[in-house]
Amino acid sequence: MAVLITDTCINCDACIEECPATAIVSADESPLSDGEYTYVKPDRCIECVDAAVPKCADVCPTEDCIVWDMPYIAELNDYFVHSDRYVIREHKKKGLMSPEVNPQPWRESITMEQREAHVSVGQTLKLYN
Repeated sequence: MAVLITDTCINCDACIEECPATAIVSADESPLSDGEYTYVKPDRCIECVDAAVPKCADVCPTEDCIVWDMPYIAELNDYFVHSDRYVIREHKKKGLMSPEVNPQPWRESITMEQREAHVSVGQTLKLYN
């Protein structure tokens, strides 16, 4: 997973078009039963590891709206599978696309402490003045 959009989201949806992994959907398409704002699919987010910053955070007009979350890796399978914050998609042939089945790349330079604290992507990568 890697990034999480917080409740400070204004639902402008600027991040949706920028996401190279098609991991972001509007509040209307959120798989959460109470989805009120833009949602990041944890089994698709790649943290834009090949770019200087995650593209979603780069275009977001709301400061500190996008924060780091835990990496989508096998060691953290239970974190995602048993969370009420996420809905993991079911693949017709592969089953639940959990971190054990479908791990995603992540920025190792972001510490687990920063991820646990849900530190702002913008603050961490100096997007804001």
